[in-house]
Amino acid sequence: MYALVLLMYETKNLDKVFTYKIPSFLHGKIKIGTKVIIPFNNKYINGIVLEIKKECNETFDIKEIKEIINDDISFDEEMINLAYRLKELTLCSLSTAFKTMVPNRLKVSNNKKSLAKYDYIINLNDKNVVKEFIKNNKRSKKQNELLELLLQDKDILAKDYPSYIIKALQEKDLISLTPVAKYRLDAISNTNNDIKLSSDQQKVVFDISKVLNEYKIHLIHGVTASGKTEVYFSLIEKVLKKGKTALVLVPEITLSTQLIKRFYNRFGNIVGIYHSSLADGEKYDEYLKAYRGDVKIVVGTRSSVFTPLKNLGIIIVDEEHSDNFKQDTNPRYNAIDIAKYRAKYHRIPLVLGSATPLLESMAKSLKGIYTLHNMPNRIGNSILPEIKIVDMGLEVKKHNPIISSELLKAITNSLANNTQCILLLNRRGYSPFITCHNCGYTYKCKYCDITLTYHKSTNSLRCHYCGYTVLKDEKCPECKEKSLSYLGIGTEKLEEELLKKLPSARIIRMDADTTSKKGAHEKIINDFKDHKYDILIGTQMISKGLDFPLVTTVGVLNADASLNIPDFRSSERTFSLLSQVAGRAGRSEKKGLVVIQTFNPDNYLFENISNHDYEGFYNNEIKIRKDLKYPPYYFITSLKIISKDYEKASKMALKTKKYLDSNLSDKFIILGPTTANVFKINNIYRFQIIIKHQKNYNLLEVLNDLDNIIKLEKNVYLEIDINPLKV
Repeated sequence: MYALVLLMYETKNLDKVFTYKIPSFLHGKIKIGTKVIIPFNNKYINGIVLEIKKECNETFDIKEIKEIINDDISFDEEMINLAYRLKELTLCSLSTAFKTMVPNRLKVSNNKKSLAKYDYIINLNDKNVVKEFIKNNKRSKKQNELLELLLQDKDILAKDYPSYIIKALQEKDLISLTPVAKYRLDAISNTNNDIKLSSDQQKVVFDISKVLNEYKIHLIHGVTASGKTEVYFSLIEKVLKKGKTALVLVPEITLSTQLIKRFYNRFGNIVGIYHSSLADGEKYDEYLKAYRGDVKIVVGTRSSVFTPLKNLGIIIVDEEHSDNFKQDTNPRYNAIDIAKYRAKYHRIPLVLGSATPLLESMAKSLKGIYTLHNMPNRIGNSILPEIKIVDMGLEVKKHNPIISSELLKAITNSLANNTQCILLLNRRGYSPFITCHNCGYTYKCKYCDITLTYHKSTNSLRCHYCGYTVLKDEKCPECKEKSLSYLGIGTEKLEEELLKKLPSARIIRMDADTTSKKGAHEKIINDFKDHKYDILIGTQMISKGLDFPLVTTVGVLNADASLNIPDFRSSERTFSLLSQVAGRAGRSEKKGLVVIQTFNPDNYLFENISNHDYEGFYNNEIKIRKDLKYPPYYFITSLKIISKDYEKASKMALKTKKYLDSNLSDKFIILGPTTANVFKINNIYRFQIIIKHQKNYNLLEVLNDLDNIIKLEKNVYLEIDINPLKV
C-alpha cells in the first residue's frame, strides 16, 4: 500500500505530493486526510495523506511513513476539496490552505500533546462478581454504596467519588473507567420558542423554507430591528427537524456576544461557538464538537466557516456587508466565498442578511442571481429613529468643536428621562495626534508613515499599526518649547469633555484599549444593558448587532472620518456605518433620535441616511461605480510589492507593471505602480498596482507565474489580493 502525501511546507516549489510506502503496522489506520510524520531530506517532517493506492510504478527507493500524528481528526473529502478551493481563490500554497482551516492545536505538527479533556464514567466489569463481593465486604460501606448504585445501571462519574475508593475497586478488578469528552464551554438552555413572527418575517421564512434542498443564495434586506435573527432561528429549526446542521457567521465578537446568548437560550447545548478570542483549548473543544457531531449549530466569526459540521442544511451570514469577513493576511480569503462553496457542495441555501447590503450583493439580487427578500418594517411597536444632520462648520463658530448643541441637548434629555445614549467616534485614544504650534513638529512613528495617537491614561503616544510607543514630553522634542497642541479627538478626550458638561453622567468606553482583556466585551455590554451606565462611547465595534432597549439617543462624531478615506468604498462604508449605528436607537417602544455631526452636510449620502433611504443611496452610488469601472461592473485585483529596501521595492514595482503589460491583454486595466495608502509600515515600503477586469481570462495563471518569479528575489515580496474590500 502506498500514500501520496502533501508536505506541510509553505514553500511553493514543495507544494506537491510525494509517494510513501504505508508500513504494515499502519494498514487500515491510514486513510485519506490522515496526518502523518514522514522522512524527507534526512529529517522527519509533517504531511497529509491525499491519496492511497495499492501499487506504485516508481523505480527509485520509496521511503516509509513513520507514524500517524494528532489523530483527533482527519480531513474528509469536503475539507480536502475546500483546501484546493482556498488555494484556487487566493493563490496560496495547499499546505497554507490546510493550516488555515484548523485551530492552532490541531494543525499538522510534531506536538503530540492533546488538549482534549475527559471525565471518566465508572463501569462494572462483572455484575455477578460484584454482587458476591458486596455480600462478603463488611469493611467498606462506601465501596458497597458505590457498587450498589452501579448495579442500578446509573452513569456515575469517577470525579464524584474519592480517588482512593476508585483505586481500591480498580485494584480488585471490579470496575473500569471509560473516558467521555469534557468541554470547557457548555451552554445552558432557557428554551423559549413561543415567538410570534411578523408578516414580513413569516413571508421570508416561508419563501426560503420551500427551497431548503437547493443551492440558492438569498439576500435578506431588512431594516435594523426588523427581526432578521428570529428569521434565522425559524429557518434553523426547520433544518434541524430534517436532521441537518447549521452554520452562522457573524462579523465580529462584539456582535456575537449578544447573539450567542440568544442562540444558547433558543437551542441550548447543541450550539458551538468559534472565534479568535477563544483560548487554544476552547477553540480545540469547539472544533472537535463540530467534528464529532456533538453540536448541530456553530456560531462564529470568519474562521468558523471552516468548522467541519457534517450534513450541513443551511449557512447564514449576518451583516454580510462587513469588511471583517475578508482576511487581510495570507491567505486573503473572503469567508462568504468559502460559504458559497460549501453551500453549493451540500446543495443548500446560503442566506445573507443586512440592513445595508454590499452594492455587489444588491446588484446581483436585482439581476436575479440572488433571491431578494425585503423586510422594510421594524417588529413590534418600534419605529425607525428620527435622524438629524448637524453642520459642524456652524457649530465651530459657536465654539462647539466637539459636541454640538443639538447633540448635547439630546443627551441631556435622555439622562433626564432615565434612558441611555450611544456615542460613536471612529477613532480611539485621547487625540489623533500632537503637533507643535511653534515649529510645526508632529509626533510620528519612526517605523511607519503615520502620526502617533496620544493616550492620556498612560501619557503615551502609540502607533496603531506596529505598536511603537513613546512617552509624551512636556516640551517639543524639536524646539524644546512648551508649545504642544492636541489636534482631533479620540474616545478618551470625548469622555473627558462629556464629564465636564455632564459631571453626574455614568460613562463607559468600549474601544480597542478597554477591551483588550478576555471577557471585556461581554462585561461592558452586560453592564450597559443592566443600566449601570448612561452613556456608551465606542468605536466602530458598537455600530451594529447590539440591542439595548433603553437606548433612545445615538450621536455620531466625526462622521466624515470614514468618508474621506481614499477608497472607492468609502461612501458605502460610511453609509453602512451610520445606518447601522443609527439602528441602535429606539429599538423598543421608546422613540429614537440620532444626531450625526458632519462638515459636509450637503453630501447626498447624508440626505439618504436621514431618510433611511438605502435604495436612493444605491442608485446614486451605482452610477459612480459604473462610470469609474469599479465593482459590481468590474472585478479588482490588488498587488502590493513590499520590501525593507526602498530601491528594491520601487524597481520591482516597475518590473511587475512591465510583466503584466506583456502578459495580460488590453482587456485588463492596469493602474500604477503608486505608493500604497499607508506607504511605510514597520520600516517596510509598499507599492501598489491595481488590475481591473470584467473576466478572469488568464489572470490567475499570470499572477501565479509572477508570484513564483518574485519568490526567487531576495528581500522583496508580492502580496496578491483578489477581490479586495479595501484598496
